Amino acid sequence: MGKPTGFMELPRTERSYVAPEERIQHYREFILTPGDDEVAAQGARCMDCGIPFCHQGCPINNIIPEWNDEVYRQDWKQALDILHSTNNFPEFTGRICPAPCEAACTLNLQDTPVTIKSIECAIIDKAWAMGWVKPQIPMQRSGKRVAVIGSGPAGLACAQQLARAGHEVVVYEKNDRIGGLMRYGIPDFKMEKQLIDRRIAQMQAEGVRFRPNSHIGKDISAQQLLNLYDAVVLAVGAEKPRDLDVAGRNDYEGVYFAMDFLRQQNKRNAGDIIADDIAITATGKRVVVIGGGDTGSDCIGTSIRQGAASVVQLEILPQPPEKENKLLTWPNWPNKLRTTSSHQEGIKQRYWSVNTQSVTGVDGKITHLNAVEVEWKQEGGQWKMSNKPNSEFTLEADIVFLAMGFTNPVHEGLLIDLGVELERGHIKANDKQYRTSVDKVFAAGDGRRGQSLVVWAIREGRQAARAVDEYLMGSSELPR
Repeated sequence: MGKPTGFMELPRTERSYVAPEERIQHYREFILTPGDDEVAAQGARCMDCGIPFCHQGCPINNIIPEWNDEVYRQDWKQALDILHSTNNFPEFTGRICPAPCEAACTLNLQDTPVTIKSIECAIIDKAWAMGWVKPQIPMQRSGKRVAVIGSGPAGLACAQQLARAGHEVVVYEKNDRIGGLMRYGIPDFKMEKQLIDRRIAQMQAEGVRFRPNSHIGKDISAQQLLNLYDAVVLAVGAEKPRDLDVAGRNDYEGVYFAMDFLRQQNKRNAGDIIADDIAITATGKRVVVIGGGDTGSDCIGTSIRQGAASVVQLEILPQPPEKENKLLTWPNWPNKLRTTSSHQEGIKQRYWSVNTQSVTGVDGKITHLNAVEVEWKQEGGQWKMSNKPNSEFTLEADIVFLAMGFTNPVHEGLLIDLGVELERGHIKANDKQYRTSVDKVFAAGDGRRGQSLVVWAIREGRQAARAVDEYLMGSSELPR
């Protein structure tokens, strides 16, 4: 693929960013767009490795070597066709996917993987700029009606595929705008929301109808949908956040779930007014973020942009190694220290192997977070945590954000009303037929498989669409 000797002649070139002191003044994206020749040179580095392990790393089975080759040859339209054959929304994954494909790249054995994510993003951004992305309107309609509940990446991918198969598709979303957590959970500085809006316009031209402000199980009964549609797809996500069960958690103002904080800022960016009595802001405050994942990183970047006095981050797990042992991990996703762009914008300190014990305050407002260092040891094949003796410490805190992940989809309302069978808190459905325990009801995305990546959600949505199409028509030409 690409230039046979490109990987030996051309260095890996990372994405470039606007300087931190400049980008923290706004909420826009800050990646510096590379030129066509620069992207083509990176595509040329894709080696003829025999077995493209990048395919193994990519949940949606992107045909990566082929589009790299087309970019190297400057055939951008052909690269777009290859990219769209497996991925409905490459502008989303090209921005917010952690790129497990790059971890699996053969060149990652030398720490110089092909810049797959950047190339993917460049292809689709160029395609939109050139007007190549068009609605794919089906030649004929099936007469079948499908309701998709949830408008995150799984729901949108499923809806688009089903519409292209000729079905009448209606997407229901409980929030006031379409997009799920991509709309209100991903900060605008990582992905601007006009990217979602233009895909919505494309899907509307393809026949998909959208119903925001429609909370199924609350505003509309689940049974009503079952009566109206030939199939229902649950793409509800896994929105129940993991809570902090410590002394003082509910006694002092200032402890919030991360998503409540991020949602408000995205709404402000969209022009909404947040009432003062419910506003969550980090301006001038000492911020503590509990949780070391992407959501925690998003809280850091947002807090810094709001003008926080200081930001620290706590993680209960040990600090990962700066460099993984590739002989043990490659081509799988490695556990290694990851420093995000938000960390580089001014975080005060990152703590590892730390467990929160309590929060304390004055006059009903939090002032301190009390924590202890922990040790991790293997016992009987399992990792066990214990407090490190005499390691207690206290952090000053005016506001604490809980970014400790999500446990399962919300059961109250829709799922209880439908009576779908659950498995470890998630909707029970396999990854072949995607059918739940209730007739003509399907499930896809985080609500089925648990909290995961956008790229996994797109995969699930596409595969569920094929399963629904087979259920409705007896067979399907949609790809898995």
